[in-house]
Amino acid sequence: MIVPRRVALRSLFALAVTAFTGGALARITTTAQPAPGDPLAFDEMYGGRHIRGGSGPSGEPVALVDGRPLHLMRCADGGYVTPIDHYESCPTPLAATRAAVDELGAAPLSRYAAAHGTHPGGSPRGVHA
Repeated sequence: MIVPRRVALRSLFALAVTAFTGGALARITTTAQPAPGDPLAFDEMYGGRHIRGGSGPSGEPVALVDGRPLHLMRCADGGYVTPIDHYESCPTPLAATRAAVDELGAAPLSRYAAAHGTHPGGSPRGVHA
């Protein structure tokens, strides 16, 4: 059986994207381990969810909600916001992660909440539809 070139190229592209995404998410997960003496470190149960965070490889704050990465953005006022709630600036990464959990309620965190912007389904929040 001869495989058409288009099918082979699509398969290679899909494999490359999968490998890259898995590697990137694995790096995010391993860098969110709270380190002793890290001022941004937290690891607790909040609102029935396991939240964990700390400093990333270049000092940026990293947060996980039930093992899924949550993107934290620094505001001009020195606080932090998340894709879950762009409107409330929180004083610390922990407070921003807790605010995201409060906003999510019982909904699971989307895998697209690790990146800024909307997911392909168009929802601006990190909630699975």
